[in-house]
Amino acid sequence: MSFERDSHSAYQRAEQVKLRYQADILSKANVVGVGIGLRSRQGKLTEEVAIIVMVTQKQTRAELADEDLVPRDLEGVPVDVQEVGDISTH
Repeated sequence: MSFERDSHSAYQRAEQVKLRYQADILSKANVVGVGIGLRSRQGKLTEEVAIIVMVTQKQTRAELADEDLVPRDLEGVPVDVQEVGDISTH
């Protein structure tokens, strides 16, 4: 079994799950985008495919209302919150 084939399958699964939850995630405070990519740990990319939730600024769980908490995983697919700052069109 090759990493490439496993990776493709993981991306497909993550995309399906992302589509089911995207509207709910985008409605949370501070969230500016949702995508699929590789999870980042301590500033380094891993080989783990994840749903990437882009936020303007990372906040601790204590700073967020319960309804604005982003789950750690969705249907077994890891979720990685990444700070991207303000996004604007040019």
